[in-house]
Amino acid sequence: MNSDLPKVLHPLGNVPLVVHAMASGDVVEPERVVVIAGHGADAVEPKVLAYNPDAVVVRQTEQLGTGHAVLQAREALADFEGDAIVVFGDTPFVRPDTIAKMVASRADGNAIVMLGFEAADPGRYGRMIAVGNDLEAIVEAKDASPSQLDITLCNSGLVVADAQMLFDLLQGIGNDNASGEYYLTDIVAAARAQGHSASVVTCDEAETMGINTRAELAHAEQLFQSQKRAEALENGATLTAPDTVFFSFDTHIGRDALIEPNVVFGPSVTIESGATIRAFSHLEGCHVSRGAVVGPYARLRPGAELAENTKVGNFVEVKNANILEGAKVSHLSYIGDATIGARANIGAGTITCNYDGYMKHHTEVGEDAFIGSNTMLVAPVSIGIQAMTASGSVINKNVPNGALALGRAPQVTKLGMALKLFDKLKKTKARRAKEAK
Repeated sequence: MNSDLPKVLHPLGNVPLVVHAMASGDVVEPERVVVIAGHGADAVEPKVLAYNPDAVVVRQTEQLGTGHAVLQAREALADFEGDAIVVFGDTPFVRPDTIAKMVASRADGNAIVMLGFEAADPGRYGRMIAVGNDLEAIVEAKDASPSQLDITLCNSGLVVADAQMLFDLLQGIGNDNASGEYYLTDIVAAARAQGHSASVVTCDEAETMGINTRAELAHAEQLFQSQKRAEALENGATLTAPDTVFFSFDTHIGRDALIEPNVVFGPSVTIESGATIRAFSHLEGCHVSRGAVVGPYARLRPGAELAENTKVGNFVEVKNANILEGAKVSHLSYIGDATIGARANIGAGTITCNYDGYMKHHTEVGEDAFIGSNTMLVAPVSIGIQAMTASGSVINKNVPNGALALGRAPQVTKLGMALKLFDKLKKTKARRAKEAK
């Protein structure tokens, strides 16, 4: 990847590649999750635990091959009785249904189940020597004979097997091969030599795509976005220009939601049915309820909660704030660390001044309140029910229910002063221009 970042932490759909691999196995509700981390393990572990706090991260201090990597989980699973499913942290597109098919094949009595695919260009992939679904061996491309290289059934690397049998088989394999590594795939021949059965389950080649370069990561992002757009459309959302909308791994869009062009969904966004997200808006860490309208050119940051039939308009930013039912923040405002009461109207240019340089403070705006344009609400401050602030005010004291607050300097008008000032400035400019010559 030509990067200081471990490969499995590069983002796809705004989450690390390794999270996609872990998520693919969630369909079988695993009793335990063990992640083998090699290069950059100190950085990998917190990302793994953020997705699954119950996961166990085991360090592979030497990278001696895939078989050696899986064997590192032996101690963590020493008291475990059941099947192990091996997936790869750089292979993000394996479908949960495919994992379920492998588990079903194992339940049918096959001692080892491997995932294969028909490759358009077998190239560097390991070849699966099989008769029907009966798997005899897997030969890595570097070690394959010319006739074996003609085989198009290729190995993805994924395995389902009894955990203790898997570790016993791995303990016995060697590294006498072109790479000098301990291959996970050698367990097939080892199992057959002991009289155990091995089977192959196949999937579409696209599911087995591994990420090894920036170009492959970019291609994977295209595939991911295409899948998420198709999923949103299938679920009943309207995307007026699908190719311009970008999703995250955990984006949830309800049916009859309308998503206009050039919308970006960062992590942790839920859009309920019937909401509208207008063009050029950016959302992350937020929840938008039924009937709400966001944008165009709006930004919702983490902690933004929009209740039903709310309005967040153009060039409005909302962060860690509750906008309650029917409230409107229509233009050019910043609402941070606040609660905006039901049906309140926030005038253009309003800012909640929530940060004092050290701490954040909360602003409370009551139901049916009217905040005049260009109001500075200096938190902590509370605006009462049906209260009003005058345009251009700086409000730093609580406003009671039904009251009008004015916090601006009185206007002073000096007749003729503008003409005198313009004349003075004109003469000053001319003098400076003459001096410059």
